[in-house]
Amino acid sequence: MSAKMLLKDLLVYQAWANDEFLERLVGMDPDSNAQERQAAIRLMNHIHVVSRIFAAHLAGTAHGYASDNTEETPLPDALRAAVAETDRWYLDYLETVSEQGLAEPVAFIFTDGDKGCMTRQEMLTHVVLHGSYHRGEIGRMLAGILASPPWDTYSVHLHQAEPARRLAGSPEARGPQPRANRM
Repeated sequence: MSAKMLLKDLLVYQAWANDEFLERLVGMDPDSNAQERQAAIRLMNHIHVVSRIFAAHLAGTAHGYASDNTEETPLPDALRAAVAETDRWYLDYLETVSEQGLAEPVAFIFTDGDKGCMTRQEMLTHVVLHGSYHRGEIGRMLAGILASPPWDTYSVHLHQAEPARRLAGSPEARGPQPRANRM
């Protein structure tokens, strides 16, 4: 599997996981566990802002953010739509960049003013891992208030996207197996 194919799988996984979490947050009662819900929405917004910042770095445009989050917290429905749009941008971007382009370094400035330089492939990987890290935090927060967090694992995503994978692991799918010698 090429790096580009793996990145595409990971970006599709990220879009799925982001939507799963935002669907859960949209469905939560705003008055019940309001502080935890607000913190979870803020973290999802942070994931989104960082994704937008790195999208701008990849595109060579200004991102317009002074920080890695916004002052105002968006409503969950609006955030869900914005995150879905950004996730789509990443998948579209990956269709336009070559394998060689993925290896190109890009210099940029972090929101704190520090200089940075990463390859396009490293930036894409960072965006996926960054989101996964913070969704893990949100999952722990939801579990702490007895709200069941979504299954945010790559393996669950793969098996939901391609249910036939479950059959590949079954003894029936593997066919007859040689018997072990019992002495």
